[in-house]
Amino acid sequence: VTGGCVEGAVFEETREVLKTGNPRLLSYGVTNQQAWEVGLSCGGSVEIFVESMASPAWEAIKPALARCLAENQLAALLTVVKGEGSGSKLLVFPDGNTIGSLGNTRLDREAVASLPENWVTHQSLQIELKNGATVFADFIIPPPRLVIIGASHIAIPLVSLANTLGYRTIVVDARSAFATRERFPHADELIIGWPDEMLEQVKLDAATCVVCLSHDDKLDNPALLYAIRSQARYIGALGSRATHAKRLEALREEGAQEDLLKRIHAPVGLKIGAREPAEIALSIMAEIVATAHNING
Repeated sequence: VTGGCVEGAVFEETREVLKTGNPRLLSYGVTNQQAWEVGLSCGGSVEIFVESMASPAWEAIKPALARCLAENQLAALLTVVKGEGSGSKLLVFPDGNTIGSLGNTRLDREAVASLPENWVTHQSLQIELKNGATVFADFIIPPPRLVIIGASHIAIPLVSLANTLGYRTIVVDARSAFATRERFPHADELIIGWPDEMLEQVKLDAATCVVCLSHDDKLDNPALLYAIRSQARYIGALGSRATHAKRLEALREEGAQEDLLKRIHAPVGLKIGAREPAEIALSIMAEIVATAHNING
């Protein structure tokens, strides 16, 4: 857990936890003599919560957590790491549904109320409850995906950059002459079909980003209409401000609501003076990364 510094000490503590079933919060820091004794000479401090996954708290949430992982759902896992009810767990979903408990309904509501901003950033956080207990909230994040509508020249370097950043890349286009393996040997998936129909198969979740690059209203607009009504984390569209204004009017005529239209980032990408396809791809990925960290460029 620390690259070797305190593993020996943590191992011994873990053996005791497995024997007793009682979780422990371990603390090591530069001001702690024990830190030097166990090898934390590199400086800094660390807290490690040790618990048994055979505990009643874990057993209560395991089925729901397994479904969450299998279905690529976003969730927050809250654990009492210090104070009353140490080891208690609450699995929270974005819609407010919960499994498990931190002790009682009041504590559950208090902890959940601290999460709103972090549903966007997915950053873990420590919550101090009014009863003196400390809760650690960790987010279960589905693997990130980038769905690119339009097998354009910009899409080629965009796939490369997304792959480098750990995104699973999916290119969708109805034009078989463009969506070829010769042009996209590096894409994880290459789907030939009408984007709005194909997106139903892809199942856009909270870890999926959608970028429309075809510059063809017949492809982009139906895809955008579907995407803004989904859980997709980021939605972007290529085109000038004038083009986007016309696009918005067309989407309004199709019944799109104003609050959903605001989800579209257009013109897509951060303003970095990009001109070449690779530069435009860089600006798009930069904006995707920025929004992932709740930073508006």
